[in-house]
Amino acid sequence: MTKESRLKDLKEEIVKMKVCPKLASEATNLVFGAGNPDSQIIFIGEAPGKNEDLKGLPFVGAAGKFLDEMLSQISLERDSVYITNIVKYRPPNNRDPLPEEKKEFLPFLKRQIEIIRPKIVVTLGRHSLNCFLPDAQISKIHGKVMKIKLVLGKAKNDQLEILLVPLFHPAAALYNGSMRKTLIDDFNNLPIILKNLSKGIDNE
Repeated sequence: MTKESRLKDLKEEIVKMKVCPKLASEATNLVFGAGNPDSQIIFIGEAPGKNEDLKGLPFVGAAGKFLDEMLSQISLERDSVYITNIVKYRPPNNRDPLPEEKKEFLPFLKRQIEIIRPKIVVTLGRHSLNCFLPDAQISKIHGKVMKIKLVLGKAKNDQLEILLVPLFHPAAALYNGSMRKTLIDDFNNLPIILKNLSKGIDNE
């Protein structure tokens, strides 16, 4: 099976298994993810907003436009990377996703990562970061590169080693000048991390 067909099956499984049924009943679309499943880099946000819910695609509102601009600045196209969220349905009134909602969707996020097998996972915002490092504070570790092992399945040896790069969420940085500059500076380091990976240089 191709990665595309496996991702399609996973998307259908979320609907079939009625994951977060209350969220699903209030949402217009399941926002599963979009982009290149063969990408070395995956961006993970927290949950869809209004525009994402209407279009069924991640990061298509103001924060998505900002993300596109930053990708363009480092010579990456949206279609060349993979973008998703932890929670795949829009929380009402754009509230933060609840701990139980994140917990319910986390196995599906891990399976997305297992299928794509990226080298770099960029978390956008604290909710996404805390799914991987529960006690981490984004204000202290944003932009840092950390090598972690993700346990993907039930077997302990079913692991994927990735580089985790926590960044501020584009939505939080949109109207905060200092955070915006910090996010852009951190984002501009991604090509260096990718280049070091291709050369086999340790990014830590």
